[in-house]
Amino acid sequence: MEEQDFINDLREGKQFAYGKLLDLFQQKVFATCISFVPNKEDAEDIAQDVFVEVFNAIHKFQGNSKLSTWIYRITTNKCLEFIRKKNTKKRFAFLQSLTGNDIAIDKTNYFTEINHPGIVLEQKETSETLFYAINQLPEAQRIVFTLNKIDDKSYKEISEITDKSISSIESLLFRAKKNLQVSLEHFYKNEK
Repeated sequence: MEEQDFINDLREGKQFAYGKLLDLFQQKVFATCISFVPNKEDAEDIAQDVFVEVFNAIHKFQGNSKLSTWIYRITTNKCLEFIRKKNTKKRFAFLQSLTGNDIAIDKTNYFTEINHPGIVLEQKETSETLFYAINQLPEAQRIVFTLNKIDDKSYKEISEITDKSISSIESLLFRAKKNLQVSLEHFYKNEK
């Protein structure tokens, strides 16, 4: 019942509830945003939009899922909106420098903390190639792959966030991996 009390406090506009919401979810929302959009400033902007949406729509939350699931669903949708807007202007324009020292991407396997200039450049190129390939995936595969492999969400969590069955999640993830394998093999064959 504690979550319901918290939700009621949010609906009533109690300031401490908003502070608690930020404390509980700010880092998690940012981590999800930067998983989809690997640029710190853009991810921060999207995270702010997420909390504005949560504050404005909390009265619409029906409690059919956990509050955290609802927030992750909003976060995923805001990230996809951002990507779609950027893609209409210029395809993949959001892939900017990934070597900023203050980007906190602790959950991802694609970045490491080695500061040798040659290694940093190679990692940047590898990361850009990987994110480019991920963003070539069909939207459903991209969402599932990003939430699972980059944001470390379980199949059950992804199922709740996307409103898809676990078997559908497994299938999408399998196809995403296969498509990435083909895409990256093709890319590296053309590079040599």
